[in-house]
Amino acid sequence: MFHFYSFYGNIYKEKGKMYMLRTKDILDEKDPRVRAKNTNIEFPLNEEYKNIIPEMLKHLRYSQIDRLAKKYELRPGMGLAAPQLGINKNFFVVCYEVKEGKFEDYILINPKVISYSEEMIYAGEGEGCLSVNREVEGIVPRHARITVEAYDMDGNLRKYRVREELAIAFQHELDHLNGILFVDYIDPKNPYKDSDLYREI
Repeated sequence: MFHFYSFYGNIYKEKGKMYMLRTKDILDEKDPRVRAKNTNIEFPLNEEYKNIIPEMLKHLRYSQIDRLAKKYELRPGMGLAAPQLGINKNFFVVCYEVKEGKFEDYILINPKVISYSEEMIYAGEGEGCLSVNREVEGIVPRHARITVEAYDMDGNLRKYRVREELAIAFQHELDHLNGILFVDYIDPKNPYKDSDLYREI
């Protein structure tokens, strides 16, 4: 059983304040837990999951607000998957800035891809990852649109139809649940191979 939040819960009790996830708490790509097999969560959620999921979202939101990212020394990120925290369970969160200062939060537990478009796209500026602490350039082909079913924290099954940048974020996080990193798609000898086959966004 995962005890990440229980551990920091002790710090919380001792110091009288909430511990916030920091960049140092996110596992590096070299950690085997990032590549490990993950299993589904059972409902109802236990207290550890109920506590850590909002903290993951808070970390992402703060990381996208310049003054808070600077204050807490956070790397900017849009998504975070459980394995990146050493939790080998199938869930991830995405905090998407729809416009400056306005965010949409997504919590996907035990997600399953239902459908995806034939059209493929890639992020022109490249993809990054909070577990990859190095610059990696190259093309990462993604489906332009995907539909995913997943449970929320209350155990309700929801359906998400996402496209473009948000679709890329979902696929990036779904890969984490399968032990895959975006760097796995990139040919280091020819990082922009076949870029003419996909639409840049």
